[in-house]
Amino acid sequence: MLEGLQLFGQSLLGFMQFKILVYVLLATELGIIVGMLPGLTATMGVALLTTLTFKMPTSEAILVLICMYVGAIYGGSRSAILLNIPGTPANAATAVDGYPLAKQGRAGRAIGIATTGSFIGTFIGMIILALFTPLIGRFALEFKSFEFFWLAIFGIVISGNLTAPKDPLKGWIAGFLGLFIAMIGMESSFAFIRFAKPGSEMSGGIALLPAMVGVFGFAEIITVMKQSAYEVVNTKIERVIPKFVEIWRNKWTIVRSGVVGTFIGAIPGVGEDIAAWVSYDMAKRSSKTPEKFGKGSIEGLIAAEAGNNACVAGAMIPVLTLAIPGSAPAAVLLAAMFIHGVRPGPLIMIEFPSFVYEVVVMVLLASAAMLILGLSMVKWLVKVLAVPREKLMPIIFVLCVVGAFAIQSRTFDIGVMVFFGVVGYFLREMDYPMAPLVLGIILGDILDKNLRRSLILSDGHLAPFFNQPIGLVLFFVTLLVILSKMKWFQNLMLGLKNLITAPFRKNKEV
Repeated sequence: MLEGLQLFGQSLLGFMQFKILVYVLLATELGIIVGMLPGLTATMGVALLTTLTFKMPTSEAILVLICMYVGAIYGGSRSAILLNIPGTPANAATAVDGYPLAKQGRAGRAIGIATTGSFIGTFIGMIILALFTPLIGRFALEFKSFEFFWLAIFGIVISGNLTAPKDPLKGWIAGFLGLFIAMIGMESSFAFIRFAKPGSEMSGGIALLPAMVGVFGFAEIITVMKQSAYEVVNTKIERVIPKFVEIWRNKWTIVRSGVVGTFIGAIPGVGEDIAAWVSYDMAKRSSKTPEKFGKGSIEGLIAAEAGNNACVAGAMIPVLTLAIPGSAPAAVLLAAMFIHGVRPGPLIMIEFPSFVYEVVVMVLLASAAMLILGLSMVKWLVKVLAVPREKLMPIIFVLCVVGAFAIQSRTFDIGVMVFFGVVGYFLREMDYPMAPLVLGIILGDILDKNLRRSLILSDGHLAPFFNQPIGLVLFFVTLLVILSKMKWFQNLMLGLKNLITAPFRKNKEV
């Protein structure tokens, strides 16, 4: 604990430079702008900015990306409150009570409360990140190749299950499609080329960032251009800084939402939108005035914003300890860490012990900048919503092309970006979630290497996959998640429940 505080203090002092603080303010403000413009997501912002950080020092590059991430998740609340159009999917729950408040002439008050809730939620997530990451990192040292194989499968299954609640099968299909894409190209053990012609560009595999820029960037452009244009109907902003009594009255709602959002963020591939809705639902269930929810409830607004911003810090816990992203933007952040020479995973506390605390400081600086900019530049930033998207989207497309090309300077990667953009658009139209697809591409390499390593260690036997305690637990949890979505299993569980509770019901009736 004392060593952790010392590393945190050293990291904080290391970032206290004028140039770095300017980077923090600029990147966070850019993130707020990206988040508040409908059609530009946090994932797109982090992916495009990653391509501009290649020549920056590692710590400064990751800091800029985290500021973009935090700012974008918060920034989406602006358009959600003023337009009833969530700037990012994470802010859909914010619009439920934020927009009714704006229609009542309390837009400034709603923005101020959303800003404060976002800051406190991020701060709670930061504390949990600092406390739990070293503990999970030490536990992750117990993972061997068998456990990492099951962890990859579990990540795909749980991500597909939670990002496609209406039809989990679509989420699982998207996830395993991502795993298949990751298998394209030369495999690591024997240099055998799979699903590609030897000597072709594809024999080197599909690069992660071009695919992600296509799925979250180009596909988003096509989707936005298909929709009807929005009009800014309410830009009148009155008092922004919230009253202390409003925040204090909802202190337990904020704390609960912050904790819930952080732990949902730590689940691989789930993301901020799920965290916001779960936090909102829990706030409504525990509220003394649930009838106000959906009609301009301060409690509902602050719960949604605290939950989705706490998820940012939570999503970094599996990134740092297991090299598995907790959300789509965290997946891009993970790729950026590898590009800049940081290897997240079980060995991070041994190889890069100070980096974990550097990330904690980065989240702290980003949340502080978000609070300052969120409360002081409201009127100016709201004018950004008046930018016609017909002028904005061509610029974003150029950034997508440049970003895809800049990674390896290959025109092939531009084709990859366009292909995944078109495929991503049609998959979205059919309600297939994109987060499991990207998670599958990331986890594909982990799954492939650890499956091969496991089979070599076990001489081809499958028994070690099931007789290791951690692996066995992951297997049963994965199986339970799959079975829980099957009707026959649900009916079986309901029958068992009725059978067990029948004697108690009879005694009660007597």
